[in-house]
Amino acid sequence: MRFNQWLTQRIEKTKEAGLYRELRTLSTAPQPQRIVNGKEQVVFSSNNYLGLAHNPILIEKALKTLQEFGLGSSGSRLTTGNTEWHEKLEQRIARFKKTEAALLFSSGYLANIGVLSTLPEKGDVLLSDQLNHASIIDGCKLSKAETVIYQHADMNRLEQKLKETQTYTRRFIVTDGVFSMDGTIVPLDQIMKLAKRYDAYVIVDDAHATGVLGKDGRGTSEFFGVSPDVVIGTLSKAVGVEGGFVTGSKMLIDFLLNHARTFIFQTAIPPLSCAAAYAALDTIENDQDKRERLLRNIKIIKNRLEAMGFIVYGQHTPIIPVIMGEAETSVRFSEKLQEKGIYAPAIRPPTVPNGESRIRLTVTAAHHDSQVEHLLTSFKDIGRELEIIS
Repeated sequence: MRFNQWLTQRIEKTKEAGLYRELRTLSTAPQPQRIVNGKEQVVFSSNNYLGLAHNPILIEKALKTLQEFGLGSSGSRLTTGNTEWHEKLEQRIARFKKTEAALLFSSGYLANIGVLSTLPEKGDVLLSDQLNHASIIDGCKLSKAETVIYQHADMNRLEQKLKETQTYTRRFIVTDGVFSMDGTIVPLDQIMKLAKRYDAYVIVDDAHATGVLGKDGRGTSEFFGVSPDVVIGTLSKAVGVEGGFVTGSKMLIDFLLNHARTFIFQTAIPPLSCAAAYAALDTIENDQDKRERLLRNIKIIKNRLEAMGFIVYGQHTPIIPVIMGEAETSVRFSEKLQEKGIYAPAIRPPTVPNGESRIRLTVTAAHHDSQVEHLLTSFKDIGRELEIIS
């Protein structure tokens, strides 16, 4: 069988299962109102939680740095890619996260893989939440340590696994801070207590919590008042730019700088991204209004959808999954939303379990009241039309 024939057969199976995906083209800046595939849509699927991806202050900072440093970084951090802006941003991230040091990676995905494939050794064990992000799963697969899965946010099961793994040299508990498909917040305070009781280290991917949770938006550590051993994050969500990072002790950062392959062999993010991210962290720390508006929008949407009779997962985070059940129902609902000028794609297996296909709404601080009201009215009308609600 020729190569393309073999691939065609596999794609046909994907289509038959209702899981075929296609890219959509967005032609305007990352604001709530965008042009998607040539049509104006209100976007309710963006990770731009605080609306900073189109913030004029960040854009001005990036443009100024672009003129000074050019487009790309020209190499990895250990060759020609390390500029003063990379170091300034690392210091700023460490201050923001209240840790000794930080290390930039080119994405949050690479940060997770770098940590998990580097820190644990043979003879160690990784205790991983069942719903952890794909980057954590892939990092665990690349690790020399064994991986043990515990049921999502179930502290009794985690404690049981900790008891069962006492013969391993070291135990690492690895978890998302906010889970990307369900919108739940990890009970990090309870995890820290278990880690102390059973002599384990804690690694948290705070991608969806940074800029959102905590009094000053510092993430799940601030939200629960704890200090995990390793906190991983991204600059591509609430921060509104690109890149990833790891924070922790100076020794941890020095170790990763010397051993994490996804840092050593990866081209550094451009200096202009570092400058914009620096300005974003200043905004997050000093401007409470954006976060307060975000939390207000979250509460309105979640409460109203539940009152309509929809099954809504998650806690009070920008991720609001509305469960539709079968993949076909989710796709039809998403298509009808687009007809009403709302862009919120269906999420289907294998991203989520069978029978739990959903519209995964994400809300931002930049959504206006009229846009939120249009979303809710549309959900009510389509939900009744498809007999999802009465």
